[in-house]
Order: sequence, then structure tokens, then C-alpha cells
Amino acid sequence: MSGFDWPVLMRAGMRGLGLKPDEFWALSPAELALMLGRDEGRAPLDRAGLSALAEAFPDKVEGEQNE
Repeated sequence: MSGFDWPVLMRAGMRGLGLKPDEFWALSPAELALMLGRDEGRAPLDRAGLSALAEAFPDKVEGEQNE
């Protein structure tokens, strides 16, 4: 079973970054990864990527009525 190594992440966040427990637990995994420098090399979302996301996850389904 794979998962998060919580003791390592907690040490990195609270000892390494100096976060308070409530600050650590309020972060999303993506935010923590960013703070730890784990997303380096990942390109920012561009217009094409945003369009692909909007097409894959539309706000409104075709034929849906506004309520």
C-alpha cells in the first residue's frame, strides 16, 4: 500500500518550514509540495491546458437547465 509518509511530511513542514500544526494541516498536498520545492520543473498552466480542463470538466452539461 502506498500513501503519504506523514512523519516525514510533518517534520519537513513543522521543523523544516517552521509551520505551526494548524498551518501544516490547513495546507493541501499540492501547497506543501510547492513549499518544499517538489514541483520544480513543472510548467505553469497555459491557455491550452486550461481549455483542455474546461472541456474535460465543463461547468454546465449540454441540455442542462439553469435553476
